[in-house]
Amino acid sequence: MMDVTLRVIKIGGAWAVLLGGLGVIGQVQAYSAFSPDSPYLLGDWGGERTALESAGISFDFDYVGEAATILDGGYHDSHVAKYSDQFAVGANFDLDKLAGIPDAEFQLTVTNRNGHSVNDRMSDPGATVGGSSVQEVQGRGPVTRLTQFWYRQRFFNDALAVKLGRIPFGDDFATIDSNFQNLAFGGAQPGNWGNNIYNWPIAQWAAVIRANVTPEWYAQVGAFNINDSNLENDNGFDLRTSGTEGTLFPVEVGYTPKLDGMAGAYKLGFYTQNVENRAYGDGPDTRTSDTNTGLYYVVQQQVTQRGGNADRGLTLFSMGNANNGDTAGIDRYVSIGATYAGPFDARPQDDAGIGLAYLHVNDDVNDYVGYYNATPAGSLSPLPRQGHEYDAEVYYSFNLTNYLTLRPNLQYVANPSAVDSVDNAWVAGTMITASF
Repeated sequence: MMDVTLRVIKIGGAWAVLLGGLGVIGQVQAYSAFSPDSPYLLGDWGGERTALESAGISFDFDYVGEAATILDGGYHDSHVAKYSDQFAVGANFDLDKLAGIPDAEFQLTVTNRNGHSVNDRMSDPGATVGGSSVQEVQGRGPVTRLTQFWYRQRFFNDALAVKLGRIPFGDDFATIDSNFQNLAFGGAQPGNWGNNIYNWPIAQWAAVIRANVTPEWYAQVGAFNINDSNLENDNGFDLRTSGTEGTLFPVEVGYTPKLDGMAGAYKLGFYTQNVENRAYGDGPDTRTSDTNTGLYYVVQQQVTQRGGNADRGLTLFSMGNANNGDTAGIDRYVSIGATYAGPFDARPQDDAGIGLAYLHVNDDVNDYVGYYNATPAGSLSPLPRQGHEYDAEVYYSFNLTNYLTLRPNLQYVANPSAVDSVDNAWVAGTMITASF
């Protein structure tokens, strides 16, 4: 019988329980801190980390930092540089190992975001609808939040899964593997352009039911509580439901094949919600409508291998989103691009990517702008008309170690904030990611 020792230690004022045993630790490889072969900068804690995983507790300590500098163009035409970052601390609990509950797990994640974005200097501050962000990690501003707090139960050999708790929309819907720094190329795009959809790090009370019909086909449906108080920085750990406004209902069908050993993902989704939102048009901004629906798709397919290695090669992707014209600020979005994993034999862990995105502002927004600018207030401080924005990015990832990546990128934004009178902008960016 395996000998397991229970120890309690205090780290930075917080108590943590560590399960260690000579029988467990002796069977695993204990990576030392700063070892380039280790997946974690701090190593395996002398084998304790793997022992904890064997006992049912897995930890993640991750960091993402994004720098951006406006090289040319933008609303203020200034060469400003800004930095934003995120710390994420998470723990996953295998409840089968810990409590004898088969096929059950619990996830807890706290995030902390800091810094600012150059979009504040690049975009027209008077724009009615915002465009994309060249530093996606800056979204929702500097704040600490409880981002994940959910329980998942699997049934019938994973044919059915039920997930309950505080869940960000993008955990399950419209997901995509992405290393881009521009927001327009990341996952969960409906949360960027749809009404009342909260992306990471915002969580909300939700339920998600997923049916894995076959190993390649799945269907899922969700119900997400809509409560704008979740957006307030003071409510990062508030679990109350007071102030509830309605419910978001997303549905997604997905196909995840492997074609000649090359992974693909094809997703089609629809969402609707029952909250009154501002209705744009030729009238005052007090008009509202409860017509809030949208469609989206995600396509990602590896199309080549390098040297017979499925971990290296070219992958193509595209995403799209269409929102209802009554209440949507951005009514159409589409992106296309390509990534290449392991482009050089000397650096097989590196990757590169290029992407192009298009955002279209609802024509009804300009109807409202025309109405407002004809008023006395609008004649003194007119709003800009908005049309479309293009975003482009190319990046290269230097995977320096298994736990540290440096990812410089170059971005081009045509018509920032979809205002054609704003100069097109060149932005130099750098992303750094680390796992502790």
